[in-house]
Parts: sequence; C-alpha cells; structure tokens
Amino acid sequence: MSRLARIALVVLFCVAMVPVTPASAENRFYWGVATAGFQSEGGAPDSNWSRYVAKGGVDPYANATDFRHRYAEDIRLAQDLGVNTFRFSVEWARVQPAPGVWDEAELAYYDDVVRHIRAAGMTPMITLSHWVYPGWVADQGGFTSAKTVDDFLAFTTRIAERYDDVLWVTFNEPVAFLTQELRIGAVNPFQVPAWQTNVVQAHRRAYDEIHRLDPGAQVTSNQAFYAGFNPLTDLVVMDRIKDKVDFVGLDYYYGISLTNLTAIYAAFEQFWKVKPQPEGIYYALRYYHERYPDLPLYIVENGLPTDNGNPREDGYTRAASIQDTLFWVQRAKADGMDVIGYNHWSITDNYEWGSYRPRFGLYEVDALGDPALNRRPTDGVAAYRDVIARGGVGPSYRLVQGPALCSLTAPLSSCLSPADPSGPLAPLGTSGDRP
Repeated sequence: MSRLARIALVVLFCVAMVPVTPASAENRFYWGVATAGFQSEGGAPDSNWSRYVAKGGVDPYANATDFRHRYAEDIRLAQDLGVNTFRFSVEWARVQPAPGVWDEAELAYYDDVVRHIRAAGMTPMITLSHWVYPGWVADQGGFTSAKTVDDFLAFTTRIAERYDDVLWVTFNEPVAFLTQELRIGAVNPFQVPAWQTNVVQAHRRAYDEIHRLDPGAQVTSNQAFYAGFNPLTDLVVMDRIKDKVDFVGLDYYYGISLTNLTAIYAAFEQFWKVKPQPEGIYYALRYYHERYPDLPLYIVENGLPTDNGNPREDGYTRAASIQDTLFWVQRAKADGMDVIGYNHWSITDNYEWGSYRPRFGLYEVDALGDPALNRRPTDGVAAYRDVIARGGVGPSYRLVQGPALCSLTAPLSSCLSPADPSGPLAPLGTSGDRP
C-alpha cells in the first residue's frame, strides 16, 4: 500500500469515528398544508352546519371537494410539494352519529387517512373541532350546555387513543367559532358566558386526556389573528388555556395600517377585496412571542383569497404571497422568535362557510361548475415547493410587496417598532427534519 493510500485510510477512519448528530433544533421545521372536514369532505352528516346550509340563503354544499373519497389524491399532491405535515379534521358528526353510537366504518376511514399521511412521510395534524358538531349535540345546546363538555371528552378519547405521534388542535379559532355560532343562530348573546366556560373547560380536559394517552403529544388551540384586537380576543379563550398548550398556534390572513384599512371587507366575507399585508405575520409572531415567551410558535393557517379563482385585481399572486410571507417568517426567526412550523391554507379550494367564491387553494377546484372536481395547480404550487426545498426564500430575495406605512397589525408596536426588511433572514429548515 502506498504512503498516500495509507494517509487516505487514516483520514477516512478519523471521519468515520466522528459522531453524526441529527440536525439541530434550529434546522427543523414543520412544513404543512391544511384542510378541514366539513369544508372539503362532502357527504355531510347531520350537524349544526349541515342544518344551517339546508335552510338556504348560502351556496349549496353539493359534495364539497369530495376529500372523503379523494383523500389519497390530495395527500399525494401534498407529498409532491415536499411538505412533512398534513392537517385535517375528524368530523365528530361523522364518527358519532348518535349518543353512545360509534360508526366503525367512519373511524376506519380516518384510520386510512392517517395511514396515507404517514406512508407519504408526513406527520398528521388532527383538528378535533373545526366549528362543526353532531346534530344531536346541537339539540342539547351545543357548547352552551355543560353536558357537551363530557361528550366532547368522550369523542377526544375515542380519537386520541387510536393515534400517537400526532400534532393536535382541539378547537379551531375559538373566537371565530363563537362568531360563527352567533351567525348561524346556534348561540345567542346571553349564552356567550356559558359557551366560553364550556369551551375552555373542554379544551383543558381534552389536553389532559391526550397527554394521558400520549405523554409526548403536542397540543394547541389555534388562534385567529385579528389585526389590532388580539389583546382583547385572547381574553376569551387563549389566556384561560395558556398553561394547557404545548405551542401557540396562530392563523394570520389580514393586516391593517394607516394606508390600508381594507380588512373591513373580511367582516362582510369579501375576503378577496382585502389588500394583503404579508409583513403582518412578523408582527403577529412578535405579539405572541412577547405574550407567551415560553411557548414555540406555529403558523397553523395562512393563505391568500381570490375571487372565484380569478386573478386578483391588485395583481398579487399566490406565489408572491407565499414567498413574501415566508420572507417575514424568516425575519421573525432571525429576530429570535421560536417559529417551528407553517401550514398553507389550503391544499385545495373548499367550502368557505356558506360560499365557494373565496378560493384559497394551492389547487383550484370548481366545486359548483366542474362535476369532475379536477384539481388544477396554481402558481403557488411551484413557489411553495421551491421554498420548502430551500428551507425558505434565498438571501437575495426581493419582496414583491413591501411593508405598509405604519402597520397597526399589533396595536401601536408594529408602527412604532417596525421590522427591518433589510435585516437578516434565518433559514427555516427542510421538510426532512421535523422538531
């Protein structure tokens, strides 16, 4: 053996003896897509929402986007993006159609959804209550009834005992849930205190039950971000459960500033008329980082609405929205905020609580006009795939839409202490290394 060969062998031996450590926590990230049962599954069973839709005055539900039978296809589309997390909801009304009655065929359906998600290399994120509950629960008063707390706990147990290594969401956007319950007439203003008490108690008991079944579980209740109002809305639920969440889940869609007051259109469900403020996600993250400094942050929902799939009048594209938004998430992480995940809402267009007109999907689906319910990629597909593969936008990325003048997204702090768009970007990590 030559001297050069002997030196090479020594070098290889030394390299082999160096311990290989997994990626650091700073390089691990949940990249996800999201959907919800009632909004996408079709074939809706008896529930508070199917009853409301049946009264008319809203778009007919039809078959939604038929996730119930096309989940394998949608999970493959998510896998092709490179995400490592898939969020969906288990519909309580589907698996427990009557008190004490559990539908084993429907439970098996969700088992198969989870199997497909895991086979695609993804972590399931399961929402237990995405604003919908069985008709028999509605008959007893929904969450204005203390009995529903016990029933919800039984449902939680039945689902949580089937799965481990899952990210759990108990209640999707509880304040928005309350708003919708008022809208559809399931709650009247005098019942709000009872509703609040019961939802808080239901979350707290569900959190303990999930951890009893799986001590390492990660559980949250994601909070809608209302530009400028979260110090008030967090008093309703989040401040009452802050000791019973493992991470802060937040949903960010709209900001507000001195030069952009279009968020008012969201109150009239004309979401496509709201001018996006992607930098607002930085302030939403900073707000929760400061309010709950010991908790990691996960963006459970974020997306851009279009009007029935048409290009936005402002010319802003889904691709630009994804890239600009994640630029600001990287700025937040560079400034010390412990951001562990991001889900895009949603994998496909779906039923947006009474209307198919707002479109948020990475894949378009014309639920009312296309009987085949074809999935058609938007420009957001390639953009999101590229960002995931690179662990964020590159250091040379330039914002398509710069920050608004004097953002008021997080009361005055976002105006008085604005983020510097020229500051450093922290890589978010690749999809292969989850926390």
